[in-house]
Parts: sequence; structure tokens; C-alpha cells
Amino acid sequence: MAIAACMMTLGAQAQVKNNDAFDVVEEMPVFPGGMQGMINFLSENISYPKDAQEKKISGRVIISFVVEKDGSVSEVQTVKPLYPSLDEEAVRIVKKMPNWIPGKQKGQTVRVKYTLPISFSLDKTK
Repeated sequence: MAIAACMMTLGAQAQVKNNDAFDVVEEMPVFPGGMQGMINFLSENISYPKDAQEKKISGRVIISFVVEKDGSVSEVQTVKPLYPSLDEEAVRIVKKMPNWIPGKQKGQTVRVKYTLPISFSLDKTK
């Protein structure tokens, strides 16, 4: 058990030095205002593409990106696409995000991979 823990620590130190993005860190990146801030940002800034509305397409697009050491978002890509215009809108909105509070590992600010599901729903009550 001690050997495995030691190996993981060495791997984490090497990752910090070579600037690879982490999947999980001691302090994960945080969107300004936390989860509620992200929900507000998405709801205020996302636009439902007309072609997807007309075809009544709804569902979830999964986006991955890296939160950089300065909190900026990079390497935005679709992991699980839904429909071309919805995928494009999800990527657009993530690229538009303000800087996050960056993640930390062993007290150092590091690059962190993040995955975000973005749901598109046609609300019939409006």
C-alpha cells in the first residue's frame, strides 16, 4: 500500500513539472460564483439554435476542456455530440466563459481537465 501511494505521488510531481493537465486534483477548479454561477452564466448566455428548435431536438452535449493555470479555458472539444448546431453552441458558450479559479495540486496551481454536460431542453411552458 505504501509503495502504491509513493508511486502516485511521484507521478503527480512529474505531471506538475511537465505541465500535463490533471484529471483530479486536491483543489478542483471553480467557476466564479460556484455551481450556481455557472448555471446562471449558461442560462443567460446560451442560445438554442433555430434549426434544432424546428426539428425539436433536445438532449445533452458533453464538452471537455482544460482550466489553465491562469483560470482561462482551453482545448474545448465535444466528447459526446448531440446535433451539429447544438454541439457548436455548447463549444461556443464554454469558450466564452470567464476565467475560473484554477485548480491546485500540492499548493501549486495546475492545469486541470474538466468535463461539462450542457443540456438543451425545449420548455413547453414558455
